[in-house]
Amino acid sequence: MMIVYNPPRGTPGNAGRGLLGRAGRRSRAPSPPAPAPGAGRAPLAPPSEPAGGARGRAGPGPASYLPLPAPPRGRCGSRDWPAAPGRKRRRSRFLHLGGLRTALYNYVFARKHQGTFVLRVEDTDQARVVPGAAEGIEDMLDWAGIPPDESPRRGGSFGPYQQSQRLDLYRQASDLLLERGAAYHCFCTTQRLELLKKEALRSQQTPRYDNRCRHLTPTEVAEKLSQGLDWVVRFRLEKGVEPFEDLVYGWNKHEVADVEGDPVILKGDGFPTYHLANVVDDHHMGISHVLRGTEWLTSTSKHLLLYKAFGWEPPRFGHLPLLLNKDGGKLSKRQGDIFLERFARDGYLPEALLDIVTNCGSGFAEKQMGRTLEELISQFEIGRITTHSALLDLEMLPEFNRIHLARHIESEGLRRKLIRELRLLVEHVYGDQQVDREVLEDEYVERVLLLRKGHISFLKNLVSPDYSYLWVRPSVSREQLQTISAEVDEIGKLVLGLMTRQAAALTVEELNKDLRTLQKQTKETKYSSMMQLLRLALSGQQHGPSVAEMMVTLGPKEVCGRIHKALSS
Repeated sequence: MMIVYNPPRGTPGNAGRGLLGRAGRRSRAPSPPAPAPGAGRAPLAPPSEPAGGARGRAGPGPASYLPLPAPPRGRCGSRDWPAAPGRKRRRSRFLHLGGLRTALYNYVFARKHQGTFVLRVEDTDQARVVPGAAEGIEDMLDWAGIPPDESPRRGGSFGPYQQSQRLDLYRQASDLLLERGAAYHCFCTTQRLELLKKEALRSQQTPRYDNRCRHLTPTEVAEKLSQGLDWVVRFRLEKGVEPFEDLVYGWNKHEVADVEGDPVILKGDGFPTYHLANVVDDHHMGISHVLRGTEWLTSTSKHLLLYKAFGWEPPRFGHLPLLLNKDGGKLSKRQGDIFLERFARDGYLPEALLDIVTNCGSGFAEKQMGRTLEELISQFEIGRITTHSALLDLEMLPEFNRIHLARHIESEGLRRKLIRELRLLVEHVYGDQQVDREVLEDEYVERVLLLRKGHISFLKNLVSPDYSYLWVRPSVSREQLQTISAEVDEIGKLVLGLMTRQAAALTVEELNKDLRTLQKQTKETKYSSMMQLLRLALSGQQHGPSVAEMMVTLGPKEVCGRIHKALSS
């Protein structure tokens, strides 16, 4: 099973150009390496070769395509990832929630069936290539915890994984279709195509190519080629397409020849379009199942015609329903707040994002918050995916993050990482306020995390003004405290005694009761005045969390230390 991921080009809710999640036996030999300039081309498989065969190489025979949910071991492939998914000015934003969701479904599908997750970069549209985009996408997949097994960075047996390095393979495929009469040279100019589009729009029709060059004779084609005219290669769409069974939407059939003109498969610059590159790469990489966005459902019949023209066995297809806003509207990359880079910057955990994009959809045993990646893999069944769009409520994301942050705090290994991150946050936010180094020691920071577990949604909450007392020890004099109550020493001794007795386990509820009991042991100090005095001694502030909450979070040792300091100053 092999998963190949293409960066989305459409809206995030559609997962753009989608990810093809494919599962099946590794039945084909690895793709040949990119030839050196001037090297001869290795021939493609002839029409008589069995679909999925080894094309002249010693290797395994045709793939066995078994019904899901139990595909055989092999490679599962998703789609290629465009190297320029957004406007060039968004150089640091490359993967959005729609793309993450499609990648995740492919990842869990591959892991469920012991497959391979492969990142394949589509950079055939050179006008849209953004330097660093491919690396940024892979960085975000790594951050999300669903890294590819094979990719441009990691390499693999079926590379190269960047389509601009596979151009010779696409040219061979185009030449084969031309030889078989399944494709033809088109010499129509940009100006003519634009006129066709304007005329169609004027007539309130869908613009389409009129297939004019399909009818050129071989002599006419040879003459135009000899004249050095610009050309592209178009694929002949034929009527009478065969129905196919989609893994999610069931039986489908789209007579693309009735609604579309013949599509371009090889552009004038020698680069392929998605339709050709997708089919050729999936075949040579041994892809057996495809999971991608539902907007590609109507194009599948076109792709099946290409497979038929090549004489190749097509993979099984499954199309994922849309990911929409909770009101049913489309997610939009232009909103600027759905890219993973933004969520990572704002302190969200990748587990929370994986959890919420699957919780709002289908394909899993049940809807529940707090699922881990391992639980998602174990619960996933492709037969459970419904055709209903998934409605994403991002207002719930902080709650998902709170749950997963609590799990991180509970894990000793992950807690070590949180301690380091929190220490850096404290130094960044309070570094100019003479933070005592003792509050940055592992033991203290760890206790704060454990005590605040379940109460915070983000690690950065602990450096907000409400929690500043944790990191900046107050400088409060006895005189300041005496302006609130003359019984400073008596109150201090009572609190110190309470902390000694309650050192084993402090709770806000029990402390509130104990503090009221202590107040009754004073002579003249009211409960509100005693709380004001203690808050000032512990935090140096007049406002903030309750005194009991402060004492629980600080812990007995720190509370006693601050009380002693205030009484002795």
